[in-house]
Amino acid sequence: MLYLFLSSLIEEYSFLNIVRYLSFRSVAAFITSLIIVFIFSPKIINWLKSKQNEGQPIRLDGPKWHLEIKRGTPTMGGVIILGALVLSSVLWADINNVYIWIVLYITFAFGAIGFFDDYLKVSRNNHRGLSGNIKILFQLLIVTLASIWIYSISPENVRGVIAFPFVKDSFIYLNIFFYCIFACLVVVGSSNAVNLTDGLDGLAIVPIIIAISVFGLIAYLVGNVIFSNYLNLHYIEGSGELVIFCASLAGAGIGFLWYNAPPASVFMGDTGSLSTGAALGIISIIIKHEIVLAIVGGLFVLEAVSVIVQVFSFKLTGKRIFRMAPLHHHFEKKGWSESTVVIRFWIIAVILALIGLATLKLR
Repeated sequence: MLYLFLSSLIEEYSFLNIVRYLSFRSVAAFITSLIIVFIFSPKIINWLKSKQNEGQPIRLDGPKWHLEIKRGTPTMGGVIILGALVLSSVLWADINNVYIWIVLYITFAFGAIGFFDDYLKVSRNNHRGLSGNIKILFQLLIVTLASIWIYSISPENVRGVIAFPFVKDSFIYLNIFFYCIFACLVVVGSSNAVNLTDGLDGLAIVPIIIAISVFGLIAYLVGNVIFSNYLNLHYIEGSGELVIFCASLAGAGIGFLWYNAPPASVFMGDTGSLSTGAALGIISIIIKHEIVLAIVGGLFVLEAVSVIVQVFSFKLTGKRIFRMAPLHHHFEKKGWSESTVVIRFWIIAVILALIGLATLKLR
């Protein structure tokens, strides 16, 4: 809204022409969301503490020290991220851009599911919230609507396209049925993988910041006809505006890290993890970099795979491969300190992000 208002004044005040540049607006969006988080977080955290007597329920089968150190820490801190993200995006993005609304729709809808799940956990004082089947059902319905929306507005040359990195001109076209299935797999998978990763102070938010920054850059390149042609990427007109959303999320994430760094004052909860994971997934769908998401977000993939492997192994053989799943708890059980696990996982996230960026030239 602010962008459109300032744009209308350009003829009278020529210096406002700067708002037409994505680079300026992305920095403005980043700073805006960061400031919003810093201003409102203390009050929101105190309010959450007053409403959540014992904070987020702690798993009894987890590391024993979690019961002592983390008990009483409030959850649902994802509302801070969502509030700053939505407000900053609406202020600085072109609200006539349909991709902005698709991403906001997915992010807010998954955030609502996570919020209800967190509420049930806190109100029942039990780590089991909303039924897994119900969560997945609503997530699938939400993504199906979004994927139909994207498919219907996409130009014919990129409609239903799935591109493969590392191989030049390697892609397939999916009809709307299989495209919806694929989109559901990507977005729901991404959302729940991030959710599984969010188990230690600061563990998930930094890889989220790293991944959304990478996809902000890719969105800018894909939305620029010159860069997309040079790098042999599919040009998606209007997708460059997603840089504003990505910058807003990165700013909100860094602000949230201030309060989520060990020892955490607040947890993002499913409100934050499901919504940010879904945002990554839907952006990758829009800009045709779904496979690259699996690389850049490889840490989330590892965490999710560790849970899947653990469950299948126990059901088939009665034995567990890991001491505990998700993977970060396995290393805690091996004796690694929380800070060691978190920092080493951050390093992995940076390495995977660089590999993902390298795919832009390797095709």
